[in-house]
Amino acid sequence: MLGAVVVGVGTAGAVRIRDMLTPLAGSAAEKLTVQGFISRMFLQAGKHVCVEYPMALSYQAAAQLWDLAQKKGVVLHEEHIELLTEDYKQLKKEVEGKTLLEGSLHFAGGALKPGFGFPAFSGIARLSWLVDLFGELSVRAATFEEDAEQGYSKMTAQLLTSDSKPLTWIEERQAGLPRTKKINFVFDGFTLTQIPPAPRGTVGLFMQDLIHFSGKLSGQVSTEELDRERVRILHCLGLAQKIQELCKS
Repeated sequence: MLGAVVVGVGTAGAVRIRDMLTPLAGSAAEKLTVQGFISRMFLQAGKHVCVEYPMALSYQAAAQLWDLAQKKGVVLHEEHIELLTEDYKQLKKEVEGKTLLEGSLHFAGGALKPGFGFPAFSGIARLSWLVDLFGELSVRAATFEEDAEQGYSKMTAQLLTSDSKPLTWIEERQAGLPRTKKINFVFDGFTLTQIPPAPRGTVGLFMQDLIHFSGKLSGQVSTEELDRERVRILHCLGLAQKIQELCKS
């Protein structure tokens, strides 16, 4: 058995405790047992860490955490449940093997509480979608509109794929604004304007992520997969920082 300590007991932390107390039978998560909870992260103490996204609000801070984890020889796992949803898995199947010509992803939702960071970081779940779907991206332009009195904000980032195809990412927030996610991906001979519906999975998202984290601890995840995951996460955080810099310049 592996003793586990939950860092922070907000909504996500409480779900983590629940899942570790009732793990999926036969999965790697059965090897974890809750020992307690704390309010800080302790890579420095040589402990494996599973952290919610984004792990930091700057690329430099995240890179330092990864370097520390590698120096200590421990696992640093950043949760990305948005890549585990059934609708996203179906979307990925739809676009696999297709040649993108241009695309957009527009997310809208209610106002965020203070402390969630710039929209490029607080909305990094959507950016992770785009990177996971279309590979390495670059930022060519970004703007940010804000009306503090109305509690309104809108970030627009113009991205490019590795073969210079344009992608637009929009994060729009305002109190009371319905949560929606709109896509418009244009491929050679095919256009996708709706996220394909998919039945709800039998295993919860946090449980799926916990099993993945547990698999890393028990050596079930290859070094190559660990490296790909680290590169993707740091790439997304680097893009988020570049977008923030352009918006504030």
